[in-house]
Amino acid sequence: MDATGRGYRTRVVVDGSDRVAWLRARSRGITATDVAKLTSPRSIDTAAWQKLHGTGFGGNAYTEHGKAREPEIAAWVLREHRIDPSRALFHAEHDIRHLATPDGLAERADGSIELAEIKTTNKEWRTIPRHYLRQVWWQQYVLGAERTLVVWERHEDFVPVGDPECRWVDRDENEIAKLVALAGKLIDTLIARSA
Repeated sequence: MDATGRGYRTRVVVDGSDRVAWLRARSRGITATDVAKLTSPRSIDTAAWQKLHGTGFGGNAYTEHGKAREPEIAAWVLREHRIDPSRALFHAEHDIRHLATPDGLAERADGSIELAEIKTTNKEWRTIPRHYLRQVWWQQYVLGAERTLVVWERHEDFVPVGDPECRWVDRDENEIAKLVALAGKLIDTLIARSA
């Protein structure tokens, strides 16, 4: 992790303003979305196949709703928690193939980094789903962040219900180490299959 936290600024791969460039850059590394799926040796094989061949998933009504609501939720996060919206893709300090695009980013007065991750859901959450936690820990690793505000907005038939809910997730070095190891196995698998 960067001693001051400021090193993240030098690790922007693309700023997110050009979606094609952003997608192209993401395809060349391991992202938080990729890592969220890594739970077992079989999941590594599946993730490798998807990285090489695509998923065929182009979105649905739920993803479109999430895209439409994200700017509104991000404005709430900025207003309530002073975390700026972000679309930039960053690489990790020690491996440029490790990538993340947090939904929000703030550098605090003491130099610490805090992130935001925004979700929409049609379900009540008692806890944050595990695959989202894996995304959060990966983003914290890539950016050198100490904690992340996970924000979710529930909807019924795509109509928001109440204000967004949120919970802080602290950095977890043990979980991060597991994810980095799984990402390494995924990279090795991708290299072997591309040869």
